[in-house]
Amino acid sequence: MATVEWTGSAVRLIDQTKLPDEESYVSCGTSAMVAKAIRNMVVRGAPAIGAAAAYGAVLALGEPDPEAGLAALRGSRPTARDLFWAVDRVTSAADPLEEANAIARESVDACRRIGRLGAALLKKRPRIITICNTGALATVDYGTALGVVRAAQEQGLEPSVLVLETRPRAQGARLTTWELAKLGIPFRLLADGAAGRAFQQGLVDVAIAGADRIAANGDTANKVGTYPLALLAREHGVPFYVAAPVSTVDLETPDGSAIVIEERPAAEVTTFAPAGTPAWNPAFDVTPARLIASIITELGVLQPSNLSALRPAVTR
Repeated sequence: MATVEWTGSAVRLIDQTKLPDEESYVSCGTSAMVAKAIRNMVVRGAPAIGAAAAYGAVLALGEPDPEAGLAALRGSRPTARDLFWAVDRVTSAADPLEEANAIARESVDACRRIGRLGAALLKKRPRIITICNTGALATVDYGTALGVVRAAQEQGLEPSVLVLETRPRAQGARLTTWELAKLGIPFRLLADGAAGRAFQQGLVDVAIAGADRIAANGDTANKVGTYPLALLAREHGVPFYVAAPVSTVDLETPDGSAIVIEERPAAEVTTFAPAGTPAWNPAFDVTPARLIASIITELGVLQPSNLSALRPAVTR
């Protein structure tokens, strides 16, 4: 499954707002269309956003007002570091399209390495809880946290997954279940608020989440609800891992308090509420580094306090 694909003159995206009911695609031939697709979550997940933004930057550079197109891309979603990283790489390259293609290729390779390294941390028949969607749909292919699950399956470890619904847009309920069913990996869906009961009942061996931005000290921004999941894992003696590519690590952001957290429209939250109900809808929260057992990157499994070891790769 290629979530993001260059067709020669446009970027082709799986429309994730239509899943799981309809598997359809959107073709974006301008940078404004790519920016809109990112903003409206046609494409979502930090690595997939980065790859889409890379191709969007290629389109912008060929338009009458490149800077306006690039600014629209950078302003489409503020939290995912991969977006800014990818746009900067493409605009600095001698061959922007080849650089965008390289970003897409590297994403798949990175996810496969993350999967293998993460699977090595798991025992036989691991019962894994995860939040949001971190599979092929969130990347160019394969996945990050769900890539660990996928690698575990390929290695014969027989994983099973508790999938948190992930309100308010239900990426877990709509997307992760869809992917796991396609992969033939056993899973059960549960409401976000039922996670505590799952831990109390001893149904969880390990928690794995993705990341949209990882600060220099290891604090990690991810889909809202990740922080409570990490707290539950700590309370119940269950390891909480973050699986993310090096492109998500932001060594220029000192800690989680400096991460810009996107706030989305109240209408996403008020579906079942009376008309006019006020709401607050942060799309992400920040998990403190002290709650994270390890961060699984394509370059190794690192302690949150040791991310400075990635500086040469991040700088490159």
